[in-house]
Amino acid sequence: MTRRTVVGGIAAVGAAAALTTGTPAAAAEPSAATFLPADPLLHLLRRATFGPSPSSIAEIRKLGAKAWLERQLKPSSISDKVADGLVARLPLARLSTAQVRARVSAGSLKRYSWDPMWQLGFAAVARSIWSERQLFEVMADFWSNHLNVTCPQGDVWDSRIDYDTTIRRYALGKFSDLLKASARHPAMLTYLDNRFSSKAAPNENYGRELLELHTVGLAYTEADVKNAAVLLTGLTVDDKTGNFRYDGTRHATGAVRVLSFQHANPTAAGGEAAAVALLDYLALHPLTARRIVTKLCVRFVSDTPPASLITALMKVYLDNGSAIVPVLRALFTSAEFAASVGAKARTPLEDLAATVRTLGYGPAASGVKFLESLYWMARDAGQAPLGWAPPNGYPDVAEAWGSPSGLLVRWNFHLSIAAGWWPDTLVKPANLATGMVGALPATYGALIERTATRLTGIAPTAKQIDALADFYGKTPASPLKAGDPAAGWMYPYLMGMLLNSPSFALR
Repeated sequence: MTRRTVVGGIAAVGAAAALTTGTPAAAAEPSAATFLPADPLLHLLRRATFGPSPSSIAEIRKLGAKAWLERQLKPSSISDKVADGLVARLPLARLSTAQVRARVSAGSLKRYSWDPMWQLGFAAVARSIWSERQLFEVMADFWSNHLNVTCPQGDVWDSRIDYDTTIRRYALGKFSDLLKASARHPAMLTYLDNRFSSKAAPNENYGRELLELHTVGLAYTEADVKNAAVLLTGLTVDDKTGNFRYDGTRHATGAVRVLSFQHANPTAAGGEAAAVALLDYLALHPLTARRIVTKLCVRFVSDTPPASLITALMKVYLDNGSAIVPVLRALFTSAEFAASVGAKARTPLEDLAATVRTLGYGPAASGVKFLESLYWMARDAGQAPLGWAPPNGYPDVAEAWGSPSGLLVRWNFHLSIAAGWWPDTLVKPANLATGMVGALPATYGALIERTATRLTGIAPTAKQIDALADFYGKTPASPLKAGDPAAGWMYPYLMGMLLNSPSFALR
């Protein structure tokens, strides 16, 4: 046992950390990059997906980094039968606002039911693990955080599913289009109260978050917020249909100024066009460019991204009218990205998805209970998909997720999933050891080394192998005999300890 150590921003508590690092408590903290392979293909997979899987590793080694990235940037060209089949088991997760309301009218769904929103959360788990369109799913998650509407949440019972469809439609498009679609979506208008705004009483909630969270950041004045709120009046929701509508009778006219944007806003009939003009202005503002690319760099490069990369990507963003694909292409091919090995840690949801992906386990042949179980595991670790309550979205830095209690939750689900205890219907090898490493090697040391390389992409050091062998009361040179528990009922504990290591916690 060791004292708690901190590696790459991740709290490592107890025996598993000692066994996998093999580092005495008093020793200097090692560099985070030493826990990961230097392989640039694996680096790209760790960042541009929810975690490498055996099939994705084989694919990127066949295609090479450039071709693999270009394929991921064109998700419609990628067959996604497994993920599509899983989402098909969750029919409520694919409904439009009108379809949700139609089911209520038909009596098959209760008004204000959260069932569709629960299913949307389960679908998010399925896609993060088993979708072949991994970069697309990462970006859908990114934008869901950036333009957050909490799910499940009672007020958006009818529109939250359709909002997810909207996010996904523009996930690899232009931010300006996504921002305008979000601003005119019933879920956002409800969540941030703009549907209730009127010329008599402009509601400032959406106007403030539009500036502070969605676009320019903390560069506004209170006058900017008030003027934005005025200009956004009339963007509302039809109570009968639940769909967006513009209501000119609720729109406040008169000249407005937001930052350097000015509009005469002379008529109620032209109020929607004036609001859209503000959204276009904000989407292409240099401060918005800085905010968006900084968040992308935090997601894909490091918690404190290099200023040089942010500056370069701002230019790409603005030169391409807020199109995101050119920004991602420039980011992933940058020298700063290549140098960032070990500079990011997995959030709980990423950890959960990466666990199943690195194990290579398949989904259950039928039903959705296994998806529900995985969802609750993510929630217990603090990150239910789409479930962040405030409008700012889940944090994406190691410091936010480094608590010992949160780490213990992850360690528990590592072992539970690896051993097949829960969920117990995932498709896994009949014999875990041979399923992971092929024919059993001759010694404990070889079994440990091959399992570690299979699960984390990097071979352990001699000290780490010694520590792991000692867990079994053996040495690395101890012969591994047929029927040995270390390759049988005790093998999941080796898998669990390796998944508990900094090599897996880092991405």
